[in-house]
Amino acid sequence: MKFKNYFRILFTAVFSLVILNTSAQQTNRAFQSIKVVDDKIEIKVSDGRYEIAPLNDYIYHTTFYPQEKSLKNFSFAADLKPQKVEFTVTDEGNNVTIRSKGINIRMTKVPFTLAYYFNDKLLISEKRGFIPTDTLQLLNFAIEPEEVLFGGGARVLGMNRRGNRLMMYNRAHYGYETRSELMNYTLPLFISSKQYAVLFDNASLGYLDLDSKANNEITYETIGGTPNYYVIAGANWYDLVKQYTLLTGRQPLPPRWAFGNFSSRFGYHSQAETEATVKKFFTDGIPLDAVIIDIYWFGKEITGTMGNLEWYRDSFPNPERMMKRFEKLGVKTVLVTEPFILTTSSRWQEAVDKQVLGTDSLGNPYTYDFYFGNTGLIDIYKPEAREWFWNIYKDFTKQGVDGWWGDLGEPEVHPSALQHVSGSADELHNSYGHEWAKMIYEGYRKDFPDQRPFILKRSGYAGSQRYGMIPWTGDVNRSWGGLVPQPELSLQMGMQGLAYMHSDLGGFAGGDTIDNELYTRWLQYGVFQPIYRPHAQEHIPAEPVFQNETTKVRAKKAIELRYRLMPYIYNMAFENKTSGKPLMIPLFFNEPDNFSLLTYDSAYMWGDAFLVSPVKSP
Repeated sequence: MKFKNYFRILFTAVFSLVILNTSAQQTNRAFQSIKVVDDKIEIKVSDGRYEIAPLNDYIYHTTFYPQEKSLKNFSFAADLKPQKVEFTVTDEGNNVTIRSKGINIRMTKVPFTLAYYFNDKLLISEKRGFIPTDTLQLLNFAIEPEEVLFGGGARVLGMNRRGNRLMMYNRAHYGYETRSELMNYTLPLFISSKQYAVLFDNASLGYLDLDSKANNEITYETIGGTPNYYVIAGANWYDLVKQYTLLTGRQPLPPRWAFGNFSSRFGYHSQAETEATVKKFFTDGIPLDAVIIDIYWFGKEITGTMGNLEWYRDSFPNPERMMKRFEKLGVKTVLVTEPFILTTSSRWQEAVDKQVLGTDSLGNPYTYDFYFGNTGLIDIYKPEAREWFWNIYKDFTKQGVDGWWGDLGEPEVHPSALQHVSGSADELHNSYGHEWAKMIYEGYRKDFPDQRPFILKRSGYAGSQRYGMIPWTGDVNRSWGGLVPQPELSLQMGMQGLAYMHSDLGGFAGGDTIDNELYTRWLQYGVFQPIYRPHAQEHIPAEPVFQNETTKVRAKKAIELRYRLMPYIYNMAFENKTSGKPLMIPLFFNEPDNFSLLTYDSAYMWGDAFLVSPVKSP
């Protein structure tokens, strides 16, 4: 690293014009000084200071520290230790250039501007940069008119998210179909058709405005936290995802059985019903690798029992024997859990005594009503609470449970007044599922190091893939309208590091009777999505073994094709582990100059060998 000072009267006029045309910072932000401190660039301005850290040649981290303002840190995404990056800082009168082999930054002093370049092409520039208001803090950028924008997490908005102001607050959308502006898994990230990405590492409640006013601006708004962002560049689309997952972490290889067929519904009411269902798969000759047991394992009723976190022995009298039988058949057992401890549950007093729950302003357990009953919420950020919660998982894993489904993990209801040990509900909300997955993943590494965890969740944060999280697209409507957006959701999330995003095959919510054609098409599509898991409300069975003979035969053929592709799929999973490469790949990854493909989701690549175009209408 070198620091050069060239105080010249003349400077490159073209350079200044490029900056001024793309960026115009707040007129009251005045440059004061620039220096290199511990491999970071520190820029002092009149209202604070910038700290710019090159993590490698393709990833730069910029943080703004406002003057005389204390900040909380709600950053959870980054997992990359900074590499040694050779860069120079060249000061030429009114212009400063920070140059490395990859990303370069061009700054002007008057007016103060910052712009990011890669291979001498403009990526993005701060326009007004950091903007404080009475209730929010904003980061504002200028983009170019022709850019297509992806990201923001799981939404049903079409592939191009430009023109939308996206709320950053994980929230379930029950029964969604062809449009959903807010869903279970939001991400403070956008990706440009110019092959760069910007990640705002702040889990707080906020908004990501992707040029909703059509003025070529992007604004990230939050209620708190440290104003910071990562600019990530790539030599091509695959390299961009590689760099992003280098920053946020790569998905560990799931257990091989996770790629097989699941038996699942909401839900199996008893041990006898669960065993009879598994037996029917074998009777009908339909391959099966796992069975998922929903909420009735800990209580007879839907309401009043959540948080028991122990077998309801009236309905499941000998679960240990049941799981051993399944294991002999090659069938794994997965249990659902939730982070809510109802005041009517058998563990309520224990949770209160152990002080593992979120609190009110006085430090008492915060209780509130939601669909399942009156409840408290585990404070997943508190070390003692994590230990208490993990020990429950550990005991069941020793008993024979092979995998975990963490449901309602947005959390589904998370009152603003609830306090966690490290911040308020609104400040930490979007990281809750992320930290929950981390707890399970790290627990396995400590106590079951030879066992690959299976962690199914519908909500998380940027980087949750590094904790083995396998997300799904939430409570989709059981309709053709529900099937239509599924490729969009998986393709978008694969670009954002979550390559295992998948749907409840057949659809989950609603419906009066089975639509056999819809069910068949959805299960055929499932062959070419990351996880093969039919799941639905129980009034219309999700399992292929309970369909009419024609539909069952068609489902069986689809499932058998899935199993024939297993070595291919497993190899795809390994590639994802090593490079972040998505399993479902947008067509424009392979044809980057074909701009018509940027918004196309009716077909995609399944790895390198299969071009898939699912049937999404009758």
